[in-house]
Amino acid sequence: MVENMQEKLETLLKAYESELNFNFKLIDPKKIVVSQWVRMKCTFGCSEFGKNACCPPNAPPVPECERFFHEYGTAAIFHFAKRVEKPEDRHDWSRKVNEKLLELEREVFLSGYERAFLLFMDSCSLCGDCAGTRDKCKKPQMARPGPESMAMDVYSTVRQYGFPIEVRTDYAQEMNRYAFLMIE
Repeated sequence: MVENMQEKLETLLKAYESELNFNFKLIDPKKIVVSQWVRMKCTFGCSEFGKNACCPPNAPPVPECERFFHEYGTAAIFHFAKRVEKPEDRHDWSRKVNEKLLELEREVFLSGYERAFLLFMDSCSLCGDCAGTRDKCKKPQMARPGPESMAMDVYSTVRQYGFPIEVRTDYAQEMNRYAFLMIE
């Protein structure tokens, strides 16, 4: 039975892989790198701090984030490569991708993985104008944090699995974006 569930999971992921143009790997979530520096970058370097219902300070403390990842036995990394003309162009693309990933999360859940939980590839941008807090969120059933909101060091985490990621110095360069699906 477990093998059938694993096969069904991989079939679902592969169907979305071709539709959304990503590649993926199943990983051990205990190898996800959680770091305090990521939270500091959110707090002191991100324009969405305090303005997004899924970003700090509306996210769990760093130790709780690490404990969350350790509760899972499997996760999927989804890698998306994309070029955009202007920095703001990524938001519409991210929203569309994240909406499709929510459909995948739901299918994984319905296939027997009741703890399926998605981390968006970018901050939650489902609404054009975020309410700013979880209690005022317009789409609380769909809103999800990005990996950085959960204090994940995406750079160190994805490099362990051979995925490309570098700091971009120019918007003409290709972006390497990552979403994570926690699976149990």
